[in-house]
Amino acid sequence: MSVSDFPKPYALQFRGSRIARALLRLAGWQVLFQGFPAQQGVLVVYPHTSNWDFIVMILAKWSVGVQVSFWGKDKLFRIPLFGAWLRWLGGVPVARTSPRGVVGNMVDGFVRKKAQGDYFWLGLAPEGTRKYIAGWRSGFYLTAVQAQLPLGLIQLDYARKQVRILDFISLSGQADADMARIADLCAGVQGLNPAAAAPVVLLDPAIDRASTVVP
Repeated sequence: MSVSDFPKPYALQFRGSRIARALLRLAGWQVLFQGFPAQQGVLVVYPHTSNWDFIVMILAKWSVGVQVSFWGKDKLFRIPLFGAWLRWLGGVPVARTSPRGVVGNMVDGFVRKKAQGDYFWLGLAPEGTRKYIAGWRSGFYLTAVQAQLPLGLIQLDYARKQVRILDFISLSGQADADMARIADLCAGVQGLNPAAAAPVVLLDPAIDRASTVVP
């Protein structure tokens, strides 16, 4: 059962690759997807516990035919050929040493996209690492709240071998309540290495004050 704050059927539908769908079926995977509710938005992938997540998600992306950008360490994009390949996949280089600047730049970009009516969805793994950490990094939350975007949850469930892209919510700006709702939606989702999955809470305890600032 999916949860959405946006009316269906969704406005944006896509046609994906039959080859990618066949490869996923051979591996026993299923992608559940009903389209996007808006031209712009933020997607979060949870949990992120293995290098295999990237491969599964790229095949899932191709199988449903969506164009999704993602943040990546800027130094990776400087590697010959590999950097060009990351850009081709939808990578956006960022300097992680200045997260406030990264969020601010991304919010500005979303505001421009919305004003022009251009398509742009950003996909993020809020844990930011395959190793266990005590919560989610706040970049996705600040970006979605400040740019007033729908947040889509991508549940990467190895127990059921499903990629579920069904839940789209409107964030209130009250972080504790929003994250509690996200935690309920992600309950029972299991990564390849379950012990490495982060709790569904924000790492920044002051985020409620920061998140309510809308440009």
